[in-house]
Amino acid sequence: MSLLNSLFVGIDVSKNSNQVYVMNFDVKKLLSFSSPNDTEGASKIENKLLECLIKNNYENIVIVLESTGMYSFHIATYLSSSEALLKYNVLVYCIDPKTSCNYRKSFSEMDKTDPKDAYILADMARAGKVNKLNPVKGPQKLAMQRLTRHRRHISEQIVREKLYVLNNIFLKFSAFDRKYDGIQPFSDPFSATAQEILLEYKSPEEIINTPIEDLTSFISTASKNRFADSKKVAEILTKCARISYRLDKTAYEPINTAIASSLAILRCLENEIKHIDKEIANLTKGYNSDEYTCLISIPGIGPVFSAGILSEIGSIKQFDNEEALAKYAGLTWRRHQSADAEYEDTPMTKTGNSYLRYYLCEAASMAVLHNPVYKEYYQKKFAEVKTHQHTRAIALTARKLVRLIYGLLSKNQLYKNQ
Repeated sequence: MSLLNSLFVGIDVSKNSNQVYVMNFDVKKLLSFSSPNDTEGASKIENKLLECLIKNNYENIVIVLESTGMYSFHIATYLSSSEALLKYNVLVYCIDPKTSCNYRKSFSEMDKTDPKDAYILADMARAGKVNKLNPVKGPQKLAMQRLTRHRRHISEQIVREKLYVLNNIFLKFSAFDRKYDGIQPFSDPFSATAQEILLEYKSPEEIINTPIEDLTSFISTASKNRFADSKKVAEILTKCARISYRLDKTAYEPINTAIASSLAILRCLENEIKHIDKEIANLTKGYNSDEYTCLISIPGIGPVFSAGILSEIGSIKQFDNEEALAKYAGLTWRRHQSADAEYEDTPMTKTGNSYLRYYLCEAASMAVLHNPVYKEYYQKKFAEVKTHQHTRAIALTARKLVRLIYGLLSKNQLYKNQ
């Protein structure tokens, strides 16, 4: 693409309007105007850009916008898919606001106004600061990103609801998940059997007063005979009920109602997760298939986590090295030092893409379960400190995983067991 024969456009996006600045390679201002952020405004921008291209005999056009959540999506998609602009080799880029903020520092004396912001974006296009980035792909990338981000949203709702219901479970049955004689009745308080116990028995007293044979039979039926010794589980559960605090009888009914409601919500959310996972798996077919194939070749990283990572990375070509990818995900740490003391706690920057960081950490958790190399690394990092052990170890494992992901995607290779 000839830079001398190109039009460079910066668009400062807000909810209600778009400020447009157009220049050529010689930094000559060709257009500067504001337009509503709706279909009529988008059509106005398209027509003005076409007029400018024809009038000045330009053959190419590069458009840069800041990625401002949903506000920039529609105008970016509209211009990138414009049939009238396609013959001018239109390239539309949505960039991280931090990138434009850093570039603005080279214009220290410039005022901070919308037209000036649009000028900065146009000049970034002219200076080739977006060449390594991935142009807007349109609806397909959005569909993938919205689904994977929505999955994270549902996952976080599940976590919040579980934390909430555990409070009510403690009020009702304070020793429900307590070990008695070194044995725990249920390893997971949200297992199907544990939920059936909570719904069937309204108080610890009811469990104590139930004959052990009847309780054993109920546990066998609820667990579908998955316990090796249901009677032992019943005996431990009865002992835990005996050491639990008692409430006034009037308190149990509202607490049981709240617990039943929360468990119903959790079942609904978990069913939604399964449905979303199926939709993600279907959507990944044909989307960036080479890079997707590379990612799912890593043991433990299935379609959902692969899709989540790819939808946030875009193209691996926009990152110069694995450190750049880690920084984009916010998987970097600041040193914490004072005089000769080096502190154990070094806070993660968390300044990058939080969705990418989430999926990398989730993928790291699965890699620990399925890959001996990552399991050993996780255990090593877990043992190094006495606080925040799991969180720290998973974050560092995710950072290690970034090196592998960058290597595979940049070389278009499949994972091979060492």
